[in-house]
Amino acid sequence: MKVTCIQMGIRFADPDENFSHAIHLMEEAMAEKPDVLVLPENWNTGFFKNTSELSLTDRDGQRVKAEIGGFAKKHSVNIVAGSVSDVREGKCHNTAYVFDRQGNCIASYDKIHLFSPTGEGRFYTPGSQVCRFQLDGINCGVIICYDLRFPELTRMMTVPGIDVLFMVSQWPTVRTTHLRTLTAARAIENQIFFICCNACGKAGETLCAGNSAIIDPWGKTLALAGEEEQLLSAQLDFSILQNIRTSINVFADRRPEVYGM
Repeated sequence: MKVTCIQMGIRFADPDENFSHAIHLMEEAMAEKPDVLVLPENWNTGFFKNTSELSLTDRDGQRVKAEIGGFAKKHSVNIVAGSVSDVREGKCHNTAYVFDRQGNCIASYDKIHLFSPTGEGRFYTPGSQVCRFQLDGINCGVIICYDLRFPELTRMMTVPGIDVLFMVSQWPTVRTTHLRTLTAARAIENQIFFICCNACGKAGETLCAGNSAIIDPWGKTLALAGEEEQLLSAQLDFSILQNIRTSINVFADRRPEVYGM
C-alpha cells in the first residue's frame, strides 16, 4: 500500500479556495501512483473564532462527498479526506470522511477529544465513537489531532486489530517535539503503521508545524516532511507485521484485569 500525505496550507474561512487548492494538490499527487491520499485536519475552513462563520461549513459532508468522493472515483484512489467543519442537525462537528476507490463514503469520524486550551468545544460537538474501516482489505482507523494525546483511544482500535492508523491534524509548531514523539510512540506500542498528515503555515491564529510523517511498527520513520507545503509518500510493507507481533507479542501479554481503567 502506497500512502501519500497532502501537507497543505489552509486559508482561514475560505472553503472555495481550500477545496480548489486541495484538489490541485491531489491531482499533483496522483503522479506518485498512491493507493491512499490523506488530507489534514479542518482543511475546508480552519477553526472558527465566532459563530457567524458557521455558515461556511459543509452540511452533512455534502461538498466533501461530491468533490473529494468524486475525485476518488475518477482516479480510482482511496482517500482519507482529512477532517472538515461539518454541520449536522444544527450542531457543528470536526468530521473526518473516508472514501474508497469507487468514491463511496465508507467511514466518518467525529473528533472525540476537543482541544480545550483554544476553546474548540465552544463551536464543535465532540464525537463518541471510534472509527475502524478497511481500505483495499487492510484494517485501518483514523483519529484527529488532539486525540493523539489519549492512548486509550488508539488502544481501543488496535485491540480488535488494525494495521494502519491515520491521524489528520493542525498540530502547532510550538509543540513539534510532542508531535514527533507521540506519533512514534503510538506506532511502537500498538505495532501499527502510523500516518500523520499535518497542516502547514498559518491556519487562522495557529502556525502549523508540518512535519507530516509515515512511521512503521518498529518506530522507523519511512518519510518525514519539512515545515512547508509538501507531498509525502511511502510504501507500507505489511510483511514486517508478522515478525514484530510474534517476537514481541504485547497484545498477548496485556493484563487488562489489572489496569482497572
